[in-house]
Amino acid sequence: MSQLSSVAPFLLFAFVASITPGPTNILILANSQRFGVRATLPAVFGACFAACLIVFISGAGAGELLRQYPVIRDVMSWAGALWLSWLSWQLFSAPAANLRDDALRPFSCRAAALLQLINPKTWMMALAVVSLFAPQGTQPLQGVLLLSGWFLLISLLCLSCWALLGKAVERVFRTTTSLVWFQRGMALCLLASAWAGFLG
Repeated sequence: MSQLSSVAPFLLFAFVASITPGPTNILILANSQRFGVRATLPAVFGACFAACLIVFISGAGAGELLRQYPVIRDVMSWAGALWLSWLSWQLFSAPAANLRDDALRPFSCRAAALLQLINPKTWMMALAVVSLFAPQGTQPLQGVLLLSGWFLLISLLCLSCWALLGKAVERVFRTTTSLVWFQRGMALCLLASAWAGFLG
C-alpha cells in the first residue's frame, strides 16, 4: 500500500463509503440542523474514530470471525436496525415546540461511536476494505493500520460536509412547520436505511 497506484483506489472507495447516505450521515445532518455544526462535531469525531477502529479490528481478525459465523453478523444487524428505528421515531415524533428546547441534547460522541458498532453499513464497509485492500506481506497489521488512518481522514472530511449541509438546511427551511417536515423526512430516511439491508 506504499505505492500511490494502490492507495488511490482505496481513497476513492473510502470517499464513496463515507459520503453516501447512511444512518450516520442522516443523523449528523439532522443533528446539525437542530443544534448547529459546533455541537455536532463531537458526534462526527466519535463516528469516524469508531469506524476507523472497526476497519483496524476487521483487518486484525474480527472480519474473518464474522465471515465464519454469520449469525453474529445477523444479530448485530437486527440490533442496529431496532436501535435506528427507535432513533427515527424520536426524530419523527419531536413536536415543533421542542425542536429548539434547551433540554434536548445533541447526538453525542459516545452515541455516534456506539452506533458504528451495530451499524451494518460500517461493518460491511470494513469487511470490503480488508478483502480488497489489506496487504498480504510479512507485516499486514502495519498496512491495516495505515488503511485505518487514511479512512479516518477521509471519513472526517465527508461527515464534516454532512454537518455543514445540516446548517445550510436550516437556512432553507426557515419556518417551524418546514423544519418539522424536514425532521420527519430525515426520520423516514433513517428508518429506510436501517432496514434496507434486510430487503436485499
